Amino acid sequence: METIKVLNKWANRHTYLPIDILRIVLGVFLFLKGIDFMAHSEMLAQLFSPFQNMAGGMIVIHYVAPAHFIGGILIAFGLLTRWAVIAQLPILIGAVAINFVGEMNSPNLFLAIATLLICAFFLIYGSGKNSLDYYFKMQK
Repeated sequence: METIKVLNKWANRHTYLPIDILRIVLGVFLFLKGIDFMAHSEMLAQLFSPFQNMAGGMIVIHYVAPAHFIGGILIAFGLLTRWAVIAQLPILIGAVAINFVGEMNSPNLFLAIATLLICAFFLIYGSGKNSLDYYFKMQK
């Protein structure tokens, strides 16, 4: 717990507007991907076809869209950012793995890797000053 406090203090001293804009763009991107997966669930099932014989395959399909949808909203507003990013990490690692197990799609692989790296950054950095986390923390 002390490590998180130290990281939050460091992040609050080194907050810059472009990083907050990057967090908001990431959240909106994940939110839109969640909506896209909800609207085109057959496309999501086709993406997971290399893993369809694995146990829990259907559970994974039902986890991806809501996690992107809700996690994107939380990340965009900067509310529980680290927890929302932790929920995204298995999905993004799976998105990278799908490109190696199934058919290689270079633009999707690049997008998945970039999103994974940005999420890893916000896992360490946190939500910053221009966020609901900071606003609620200052209300105390």
